[in-house]
Amino acid sequence: MPLAQLALPLATVGLIALASSSIGEAFSRWRLPLITGFLCTGILAGPYVLGLIPAEALSRLRFIDQMALAFIAFAAGSELNLQEMRGSFRSIRWVTLGLVVSTFVITSTVVFLIADAVPFLSGMPPVARLAVAILAGSVLVARSPSSAIAVVNELRARGPFTRMVLGVTVTMDVVVIVLFAFSSSIADALLTQLGFDLALTALVLGEILVSIGLGLVAGRLVPLLVSFPKSSSVRAGLLLALGFLIFTLSATVRSLTHEQWPFEVLLEPLLICMVAGFVVTNYTGYRASFRRVLDIASPPVYTLFFTLAGAALALDVLVSTWPIALALFGSRVVAIAIGSFVGGTAAGDPARLNRISWMAFITQAGIGLGLAKEVAGQFPSWGGSFATLIISVIVLNQVVGPPLFKWALDLAGEARVRAGRRDLRGTPLAIVFGLDGQSLALARQLADHGWRVKVATLEPERRSAPRNGESEIEIVHLADLEVETLRAIEAEKAEAFVTLLSDDENERLCELAFETFGTQNVIVQSEDRSRWPRYTELGATIIDPATALVSLLDHFVRSPTATELLLGMGRDQEVTEIRLHNPALNGVALRDLSLPLDTLVLSVSRNGASLISHGYTEIHLGDSVTLVGSQASLDEVALKFAD
Repeated sequence: MPLAQLALPLATVGLIALASSSIGEAFSRWRLPLITGFLCTGILAGPYVLGLIPAEALSRLRFIDQMALAFIAFAAGSELNLQEMRGSFRSIRWVTLGLVVSTFVITSTVVFLIADAVPFLSGMPPVARLAVAILAGSVLVARSPSSAIAVVNELRARGPFTRMVLGVTVTMDVVVIVLFAFSSSIADALLTQLGFDLALTALVLGEILVSIGLGLVAGRLVPLLVSFPKSSSVRAGLLLALGFLIFTLSATVRSLTHEQWPFEVLLEPLLICMVAGFVVTNYTGYRASFRRVLDIASPPVYTLFFTLAGAALALDVLVSTWPIALALFGSRVVAIAIGSFVGGTAAGDPARLNRISWMAFITQAGIGLGLAKEVAGQFPSWGGSFATLIISVIVLNQVVGPPLFKWALDLAGEARVRAGRRDLRGTPLAIVFGLDGQSLALARQLADHGWRVKVATLEPERRSAPRNGESEIEIVHLADLEVETLRAIEAEKAEAFVTLLSDDENERLCELAFETFGTQNVIVQSEDRSRWPRYTELGATIIDPATALVSLLDHFVRSPTATELLLGMGRDQEVTEIRLHNPALNGVALRDLSLPLDTLVLSVSRNGASLISHGYTEIHLGDSVTLVGSQASLDEVALKFAD
């Protein structure tokens, strides 16, 4: 197609995508899914409402869909990190199997049985209806890792149930692409009247194996693209171009075999791209570079793709198929409830969790929408109506799914937010001894970084006007510094003592922390150097207020950037120490952790000794890992490391 014919549609869609991005952010602020905002923008701009994107422009811009679909498949493969999932393989394997079998069988059956009520299916022969039902069942198997991760981060959820849900959700994205590859090959054979026989089985298996082989080859090409000596935007463009070439190859092979042979060979481009992403993540040293490229490209790619998906929705079909969409939504929920319960029971998971786990698997988004659009492209005569029906179901799942997942996490006891307030169970506790402006300022800053803080004082109780953030701080008045008195304020649970009292009182607290409570981190403020050997013997860190400012200024002069980071003065940068409690990560090397791209491991501490860390350093339960990064990314790592 001449570039001149693409210029106007591309410019129009580009401007609409800018508006769509802003509308999506507005939806997010209203606590609605970002993707829903993109879809709504597309519907408004599409041929059925404002007509800013006419129907003929959508067909001309099919190449954008193909690049975006390839990108989604690359991203799905990158999410499957074998190292991080190995500790939960049994539960993930069985629950995934239960969900796939139950959802595919039940939803496919329902589509086939209600075909007479679906306008675009009612005139089809039974074999064609079966083909469409198989495709619908495979698409409805899909989940939404991005939505699940967003809910987990919002609730600061942690625990075995959360790990299982995330593992299953990520795994399902990979499984559904393989299942879709089988289903589309079988559907294509049925629609071309090839029939069920040994030849069909061999053809489908051959197509899958060739697709996997091409994915392995692409997995070796991707590192060359993501390490290309240009900007990250150029690398992202090269990755999108590779995806488009894979789609072009698939279409060419299908066309040639259709002309030359009595059957078509359908190489599944999504499977090729997914395998490539999986290979890069697990079997090359370019995972971080690959993820960086994916992160850079994802906002514009997803905005364009889902906006065009909304524009392509056939509203006349949407209106006539809403009852069918509700029926499919209900049957999918029933199938998920059955599959998750049976899978969890087979894995030996607790019965109380098996009864609620279905609520965690309702949400759908990227992969499901992508597969629906892929069907529309492969089968143009009825694919558009099919995509509209499936997207209707996906919208329902996207609206209902996140609240149900939040409820499930709360019932499982792994949510850290309730009734609009932060539930402090499981967050680190610090006790600051001494009540003055300095201790309150420290307590507020720790509370801002997610700590639970108690300020303990031996002074008589007094009232003072609360300041911003002081609701997070509990001020307790102690009669003495005896063991039982300190136990009453949860001293045995504290990860840190900060003692700002007299040296006699400080030494007493250090002794109790070392001998009775086993507190990991004790910071003492002291000017009496004769006491320092005793504090050191008790494992405390000493701060001398007389020299602290001079030392700080010295560090600012000699290493200003590092000092700013350590003091939390760097722009969007924080430094924190996180302890590993997640058994699934025990023995995993730092290079195999899927950490956010803006985080950096500074050190690893084990049994009080600091290790010289590098990519091959293995972390073990109880290790303290010091990281620098944005607060949002550090919160994500904290969830990953938590039990």
